[in-house]
Amino acid sequence: MSLEKNPVCRSNKSPWVCLTCSSVHCGRYVNGHAKKHYEDAQIPLTNHKKSEKQEKAQHTVCMDCSSYSTYCYRCDDFVINDTKLGLVQKVREHLQNLENSAFTADRHRKRKLLENSSLNSKLLKVNGSTTAICATGLRNLGNTCFMNAILQSLSNIEQFCCYFKELPAVELRNGKTAGRRTYHTRSQGDNNVSLVEEFRKTLCALWQGSQTAFSPESLFYVVWKIMPNFRGYQQQDAHEFMRYLLDHLHLELQGGFNGISRSSILQENSPLSASNKCCINGASTVVTAIFGGILQNEVNCLICGTESRKFDPFLDLSLDIPSQFRNKRSKNQENGPVCSLRDCLRSFTDLEELDETELYMCHKCKKKQKSTKKFWIQKLPKVLCLHLKRFHWTAYLRNKVDTYVEFPLRGLDMKCYLLEPENSGPENCLYDLAAVVVHHGSGVGSGHYTAYATHEGRWFHFNDSTVTLTDEDTVVKAKAYILFYVERQAKAGSDKL
Repeated sequence: MSLEKNPVCRSNKSPWVCLTCSSVHCGRYVNGHAKKHYEDAQIPLTNHKKSEKQEKAQHTVCMDCSSYSTYCYRCDDFVINDTKLGLVQKVREHLQNLENSAFTADRHRKRKLLENSSLNSKLLKVNGSTTAICATGLRNLGNTCFMNAILQSLSNIEQFCCYFKELPAVELRNGKTAGRRTYHTRSQGDNNVSLVEEFRKTLCALWQGSQTAFSPESLFYVVWKIMPNFRGYQQQDAHEFMRYLLDHLHLELQGGFNGISRSSILQENSPLSASNKCCINGASTVVTAIFGGILQNEVNCLICGTESRKFDPFLDLSLDIPSQFRNKRSKNQENGPVCSLRDCLRSFTDLEELDETELYMCHKCKKKQKSTKKFWIQKLPKVLCLHLKRFHWTAYLRNKVDTYVEFPLRGLDMKCYLLEPENSGPENCLYDLAAVVVHHGSGVGSGHYTAYATHEGRWFHFNDSTVTLTDEDTVVKAKAYILFYVERQAKAGSDKL
């Protein structure tokens, strides 16, 4: 059996092979010809008496050639069962051999191009020597670009990624299945899952250069098990996924279950916990040590002047795009100034009067009164995650704010937003960009997510399975949705925001 392009639409994206007749069609999220193949096979059975031979030839089971998962259209679910002779596993092994052969040939082709092409040598020249792209893409498992963009961004935050990659492996299977990959159904009652372990495995698979794309099937299975909001194959919000992912990683790291040792909780003498005082839902973990900051929320009663202060831990800051910029969609439009990240930060931290729906319960006046509110940053995190609120609700729809927001690649200065800036050194307030998540399209339930990230001085564009080298000029033109800034450690001259 050999894999060719889908004969119907000629697409080579997401190939699904029918396990009855070995025909190859595109998956349900390309043009859906694999499903149509199944439906066409059912037509004769609706008009004639089903014989035993016809029953066996219904073309109901197919395999995703990317993840090697087996899917039954009649059950509308992934399946784990195999035949008595293990024929499904033999198909998997054959497909794997085909992919390995193609990958080896592709590596030889790329090596030859690098040796003979001066253009490629220029593009991939690092420290005086020519190297191949070592980045690994993530296969789309069915509208999972929201997850892929977040995973690629987090994998390029070095301190965070290295912590997980250095965790000891957790063996979740025993007995006959030890060391073998299992193929789960989405609904089977398996509670013995670990998000930390599958997250660790995924991070280890990236940047090792041994494959062009990795299938995060096992991680997605765990996501379905412990995050019901993300079950199904509809498009999801990348920011919402990131928050759920970080929250669950934090809870599992401090929970001491599923094989995760309580030593994973940061100890007092840990370098990550030395300056960390931000604890969210219990003890500090690498999540709060890296992303954790603290806000001071000041509310003042406009009637009696009573001031109320509250400290709130955060893992990211959600920033409004000021209304005066919402019609400016590109950097080069001439209708007024370009919206900058500073405009969004200023809008977030500036003093504002609360409207009638947000009246403050003044303890001195003993009733709800008009008041003002202001945010200060009491403690900055090591990695500052900024979420631009591009989606907002109107009467019946959730619309997208498509405004271009200018952001710096280096030298984001956060000192003016600090509660006590005199207690922070100049370098502790400067941040350099590590990754950007971009939403392409018009709505939250549609469109596509990609990510830009920097690794060892080079910028990459991560578009599911495809990873390409890019440049800074391309990155700064992106309409950012989520920005990841890393605290600058060493002194260096840079332009400030």
